[in-house]
Amino acid sequence: MRIRPTPRAALAALIAVLPLVLAPSWITLAVCAAVLLVLLVVDALAAPSPRALVVRRTMPAQARLGTAVTGRLLVTNPTGRRAVLDVRDAWDPTAGLAAQRSRLVVPPGERRAIAQEFSPVRRGPHASRTVAVSSRGPLGLARRTASQDVPGTLMALHAFGSRRHLPSRVRRLREIEGLAAVHQRGQGTEFDSLRDFVDGDDVRSIDWRATARRRSVVVRTWRPERDRHVLIVVDTSRTSAGRVGEAPRLDAALDATLLLTALATQAGDRVDVVCLDRIEHVSVVRSSVRTVLADVVAATAPVHPALVETDWELAAATIRRRARKGALVVLVTPLEPAAVQQGLLPVAARIAADHPVVLASVADPALAAMARERGDAEAVYRAAAAEQARAERDAVAELLGRSGVQVVDGVPEQLPQALADRYLALKAAGRL
Repeated sequence: MRIRPTPRAALAALIAVLPLVLAPSWITLAVCAAVLLVLLVVDALAAPSPRALVVRRTMPAQARLGTAVTGRLLVTNPTGRRAVLDVRDAWDPTAGLAAQRSRLVVPPGERRAIAQEFSPVRRGPHASRTVAVSSRGPLGLARRTASQDVPGTLMALHAFGSRRHLPSRVRRLREIEGLAAVHQRGQGTEFDSLRDFVDGDDVRSIDWRATARRRSVVVRTWRPERDRHVLIVVDTSRTSAGRVGEAPRLDAALDATLLLTALATQAGDRVDVVCLDRIEHVSVVRSSVRTVLADVVAATAPVHPALVETDWELAAATIRRRARKGALVVLVTPLEPAAVQQGLLPVAARIAADHPVVLASVADPALAAMARERGDAEAVYRAAAAEQARAERDAVAELLGRSGVQVVDGVPEQLPQALADRYLALKAAGRL
């Protein structure tokens, strides 16, 4: 515990200068200094000890980015003296605490609450371990300061802004399931119904028993399985750390991941999510349909980009271990030509040989804006550089397409919808 003077003590020292002006001498100086020191000590001792106060915290454990949550600091004064307190709650700035410093008066034997409002601006965990409490004396000349361990944690979850697009995609999914049945027989399909044979139907789909009963040719119709497996691999390497607009690429990638997870669970598919670069950071595997979305939101909240390259051989091994043959594999990774050519391209064909593969990439809208500039010579050069970068991305996308990988490239506002639409297209085509 420390004893410190307050600004009011400085004012008292200025007042003590008056006797020196009237009777300037060493004795006057010593007397004034002694009186001031005695007042400071007495005032400090008259203040309640901050260690005797009881500080407790109540607050929610989670909050979504873009929303505000409230908490309280409860300060109890068990002493017999009135406590005039300055309280500082040491949260990191990105937790979005509206006011870290508060002043309150707690009568003896009573409790007072400090209302707090949090609006986190960064995804992930936020913490405060200590609360600094300063107790002022009755004269306000000195204060006693001590810190108390009052741990508090707040997990800032992804905002999931693309949630607003889920109802329209679910309606489209229901149309696909109800109206566009796939009349093809093959591995990974479920029996749907019987109907009369028409020209062009596969003769292998004829149901001979039903044909004998009805005395007309009847064929079986098939629809995609509902319990399919979707494995989403999120790249957390250095390329995902690049800022696109106001947030890192990884945030937009997670937004697309959450929308696809929500849509696939509505379709009855099983969704697993893995976040990796050189190592596997997070894996949400075998969660139930009811809890998988919440599990993915909670598991990916503390995930941040690492300044390393992605080990795509590790990713391929993870896919082999986690997904059975024919499962949809979604690679959420930036379409950066150098990184893709050196790492992903050599293994893309191997992954696509066993699975339908979709690559979702977050595009930088600044490239399109730069490509339209024509104001002066410097702007024209910037536009040429932007066009070259876009051409390189298109070339890499074409190489991936030849390897059997479908590429979905979009700006942060469009990528979640585009990825969801590609998933629905695979459903409609009977490939999933």
